Amino acid sequence: AKMRLGPGGIAIPWEMFKREFLVKYFPIDVKNKKVVEFMELKQGNMTVADYAVKFETLCAFSPHYNTLEWI
Repeated sequence: AKMRLGPGGIAIPWEMFKREFLVKYFPIDVKNKKVVEFMELKQGNMTVADYAVKFETLCAFSPHYNTLEWI
């Protein structure tokens, strides 16, 4: 795991940095809205390519379909 510098130049694990960053800058209510948006996603008038991009973007927020490393 990559290391980042914390206060005082102390190295912290990437997972800890990521967790703290998300808590501070990505509130749980926003994440929950993205989960709902993912669960209600329909192709509608979108092209297959646009739908696939939207699906891949939103699936990162789903606890049951989380394939992206950054969330």
